[in-house]
Amino acid sequence: MGSPVERIREYHSELEAIRHDLHAHPELGFEETRTSALVADKLASWGIEVHRGLAKTGVVGVVKG
Repeated sequence: MGSPVERIREYHSELEAIRHDLHAHPELGFEETRTSALVADKLASWGIEVHRGLAKTGVVGVVKG
């Protein structure tokens, strides 16, 4: 297993694409339904426990360890 920086670099392209997508589809505060769905789906795809629908659009990812 590499250093934390090396491990983060593995995700750079994917995270950059997410950033571009979020900036291309801005949403008003407390109405970020698309953004919260994208974040929740991405966290779940990485195997992270996800809690959705907190205060309407809130998302919590639980990382253990």
